[in-house]
Amino acid sequence: MSQNQKSYAPHIALLGANLMFGTAPILGKFALAAFPSFAIVGFRVAGGALAFYVLQRVTGNLRLERRSHYWYFALFALFGIVLNQLFFFTGLSLTTATNTSLLAVLIPVFAIIVSTLVGNDELGWKKITGIVVAGAGVVYLIDPSKASFSSSTTQGDILVLLNSLSYAIYIAISKKLITRYGGLKSIAWLFLFGSIINVPVGLYSLSGVEIGAVRAEGWLALAAVVLIPTILAYYLNTYALVRVRPSVVAVYIYLQPLIGAGLAMSVLGEPWNSRILLSMALIFTGVFLVTRRRKRSTSDT
Repeated sequence: MSQNQKSYAPHIALLGANLMFGTAPILGKFALAAFPSFAIVGFRVAGGALAFYVLQRVTGNLRLERRSHYWYFALFALFGIVLNQLFFFTGLSLTTATNTSLLAVLIPVFAIIVSTLVGNDELGWKKITGIVVAGAGVVYLIDPSKASFSSSTTQGDILVLLNSLSYAIYIAISKKLITRYGGLKSIAWLFLFGSIINVPVGLYSLSGVEIGAVRAEGWLALAAVVLIPTILAYYLNTYALVRVRPSVVAVYIYLQPLIGAGLAMSVLGEPWNSRILLSMALIFTGVFLVTRRRKRSTSDT
C-alpha cells in the first residue's frame, strides 16, 4: 500500500463508519417499535462482543501487556459503550430525531476540549475554523427553529446530551492505548467490558417482552442495528482512531445528521430540502480544514 493510500485509508474508514452510524436513528426507531431501549442495547453489545472476540482470537490473542491496561479499557468501555449506548437509545425513545441530531453537534466540541486537556490534541486556527464551519452547516441543515425542546422531550434531550458527552470523552481519552494495541484488540476489550453491564440490563428489560409476538420486521431491524451501526461502524471508527488525531475522528461526526437527512428522504419519503446543498458544502469544508495535513509534517493527520 502506497503512502497516499495509507493516508487516505483512515478517512475512508471514518466516512464509512459515519455512514453506518448515521443509520442508527432510523434503524433504532424501527427496532424500538418492537423492543425496549435497554434490550436493544443488550443485543447490540452482546453481538459486538461476540463478533470482535471471535475475530481477535482467530487473528491473535486478547492478552494486554499490563494489568492496569485492563482497568483503562474498562473505563473506556464505560464511556464509549455502556453510557453512550444506554443514553442514546433511551434518549431516542423520548425525544425527536431533530433534537437528537442537533445535540450530536456537541460531540466534536466536547471531544476536542477533553482531548486538548489530556494532551492528545492541539488546537489551531484551522481546526477551530473547521469545527465552526462544519457545525454551522449542521445547524443550518437541521434549522434549530424547528427543534421542539418542550417539556415532553426534555428528559430525552438531556439523555442525548449525556450520550454526546460520554462518547466525546471516550474518543478523547482512549487514543494512546488504542494506538498501542490496534483497532481489533481494542474494540474487542471495549465490547467485552461493556457487555458486563449492558447484557444483564438488556436481558432484564427483555423479560417484559412477549418474544413470540415480535414480528419479522422487528427482528430484522434489531439485526441491522447490531451489524451496521455497531459491529462494522465501531470497527472502522477504531481503525481510524489508531491512525489519526481524536479531533479528526470527532469532526466526521458532523456528517451523521447529513446522512440521516438523506436516509430520511429515501427511506421515509421525506421531501427534499433546499437547505441540504449549502449544508453539505459547509460540512465538507469544515471536515477539510480539520483533516488537512500540514505541508511540513508527515505525522499530523
